Amino acid sequence: MSSPEIPTNAAEAPALSAAARQLLPWLVAFAFFMESLDTTILNTAVPAVSEALHVAPLAMKAVLASYTLALAVFIPISGWMADRFGTRRVFASAIGLFTLGSLLCGLCTNIHLLVACRVLQGMGGAMMVPVGRLTLVRAFPKGQLLRAMSFVAIPAQIAPLLGPMAGGLIVAYFHWRVIFFLNVPVGLLALVLVYIHLPDYREEQTHPLDFVGLVLFGSGIALLSYVLEVFGEHTLSSREIAGLLGLSVALLAAYWVHGRSLKFPLLNLSLLNIRTFRASVSGGFFTRLGIGGVPFLLPLLYQAGLGFTPVQSGMLIMPQAIASMGMKTILRRLLAAMGYKGALIWNTLVIGVLLALLATIGAHTPVWVIVLIALLYGACTSLQYSAMNTLVYADVEEQDASMASSIASTGQQMAISFGVAAAGLTTAFFVPGAAYTHPDAMISGIHKAFLCLGVLTVISTLVFAGLKRTDGAAVNGQHSAEHHGD
Repeated sequence: MSSPEIPTNAAEAPALSAAARQLLPWLVAFAFFMESLDTTILNTAVPAVSEALHVAPLAMKAVLASYTLALAVFIPISGWMADRFGTRRVFASAIGLFTLGSLLCGLCTNIHLLVACRVLQGMGGAMMVPVGRLTLVRAFPKGQLLRAMSFVAIPAQIAPLLGPMAGGLIVAYFHWRVIFFLNVPVGLLALVLVYIHLPDYREEQTHPLDFVGLVLFGSGIALLSYVLEVFGEHTLSSREIAGLLGLSVALLAAYWVHGRSLKFPLLNLSLLNIRTFRASVSGGFFTRLGIGGVPFLLPLLYQAGLGFTPVQSGMLIMPQAIASMGMKTILRRLLAAMGYKGALIWNTLVIGVLLALLATIGAHTPVWVIVLIALLYGACTSLQYSAMNTLVYADVEEQDASMASSIASTGQQMAISFGVAAAGLTTAFFVPGAAYTHPDAMISGIHKAFLCLGVLTVISTLVFAGLKRTDGAAVNGQHSAEHHGD
């Protein structure tokens, strides 16, 4: 039997049934796991999918970037959708879209259709995690919320650990399409459970959706991403590239002007006037531009360059996730000892050095060296993400926390999407099209791409230099370090 309509005000809401209270965190955790796994499982399969679709491996950057770009476009409206149509309906629709997108991805026969279906997947993913988190906030009293939130954050840590290995095993022993088909039965099961047990919170009155802002912002970043995709591929002339770039900048500038004049904009950019919030969002954006392309480049280096199997490639990437989970145990002490400013500056510099070390991995590099670099890189990126994501809330008022989260999450997904495009663009610049089948040329080009991304990451320390030593003290140890899309 479906649970009854529940008022928005938690104090007035009837108690959830025992079954619903136990199952709700599992449903949300499952959605987190599906979305997080999908961002990592495909990376290891990139060489196999590109071969099956008869495209160059670097062309697969569009398949990866389109998913995260869709997340960036549709995350800002997830909260409004839940308030307007109810958490149950929106959450179920999100799972349905994600499942349908997965099925269509598995049936695709060319890369253009695959990109379009990945966008559909991203639309569903953009709604699943924010609406699931919102449902928990409204369903559980504050005394139980931390425990529920900590539980659903676990899949976001486990998925990066399983994704590369799972992708390698599927490609090695089954077929790359199985990566997408696996989501179908579990998605259908989740739909049934959602309609039976998920509470339906909604607002009686909602502010108007900033539709103009959505069009301006969405089309602006989508066009900018497209320019990054095709730049250097000689499919468009320099004049056409410049025209599209100018149009994308104009659309984003128009959104900036439009958003400042509204009471309820799509993204309240006035929050960027807060120093810690601005440093976290802008510093995080530029840092992710540097490291966002690493999950795309590493499988190419290991498989197309060094000749490792998909399973071996996945195993070499797994230490990153292991170190990331281990770093969670000492995060608070590190941030307390170094402060947010010191931790972000020094850690960003170390990440830049580690990216340069990735550029030294070749055919004769011992496996233990590769594993050591992966462990250090995983630990440092975990510290980086956690520090940036908690700093977002350091000086933001409670009533602005939801909007701050939307802006930060949107910026994260934009940076990851652009980071994949930048990594592919940089590699394409150093690797001529005819050299894709030559391992030595691929290795050399990917090495140079890593060096460029390392320099870009180091430059992002300039943003964190504007912080004060005491910034972030208010949130150190008080907010969870969970994050989405990293």
